[in-house]
Amino acid sequence: MDDSALLSLAARLALEAGATILRIRARGFDVLQKPDHSPVTEADRASEAIIAAGLRAATPDVPVIAEEEVAAGRITAPAEQFWLVDPLDGTREFTSGHDEFAVNIGLVRDGRAVLGAVGVPAAAELFGGIVGRGAWKRSVAGERPISARMPPAEGVTVVASRLHGDTAQLDAFLQGRKVARTLNFGSSLKFCRLAEGVADLYPRFGRTMEWDTAAPQAVLEAAGGAVCTIDGAQLRYAKPGWENPYFICTGRR
Repeated sequence: MDDSALLSLAARLALEAGATILRIRARGFDVLQKPDHSPVTEADRASEAIIAAGLRAATPDVPVIAEEEVAAGRITAPAEQFWLVDPLDGTREFTSGHDEFAVNIGLVRDGRAVLGAVGVPAAAELFGGIVGRGAWKRSVAGERPISARMPPAEGVTVVASRLHGDTAQLDAFLQGRKVARTLNFGSSLKFCRLAEGVADLYPRFGRTMEWDTAAPQAVLEAAGGAVCTIDGAQLRYAKPGWENPYFICTGRR
């Protein structure tokens, strides 16, 4: 299966999982707590079951690392190539009644995010990208290519987490920069707003896991942006414990 077919697979599963999430939201759900005190719902688990089963059936030789499986103690070893799945990115947004939650399915190869699909079910949006080949957005208006932008003369538009992150550290980082405005979003939608050229900078000074970032990083980099650690290195994958360092997302430079 080539990369185009792998992205089509991820996109199809993200849509299917997103539809299931919306059905569960419409009828109501309970909110439980995982050992790390983060919330989990029936929607997280139903979405992950759809995605994991679909990926394993279509690509049986590619390991699947999925958030809820890891939380339950099912630890799959990474390989040269593996899937990273966040079945419901932004569970706190979801349980709070906000629409800014996403489905993330990313493929890692040799430690780098190479392709990804990000579904935004409540907005009927789907983002996809293959690094080096371009990115696209699909909505009710159809599918179109997207591209990160150069920072405009009036200053950068910054996106920041609605519920996570270190505000003082963000303010210090932005000191001296020409900032036109700051917008708050939940989930991996922040990466996608940079990828489609409506924002320019997303500094993340808070805890994230690899399944949070692999798919949207691939979309952003496919659109011409970048995701780097504080020291300027590209954010990479298969790290111990699956935890990311702080990172900076930028549009086209």
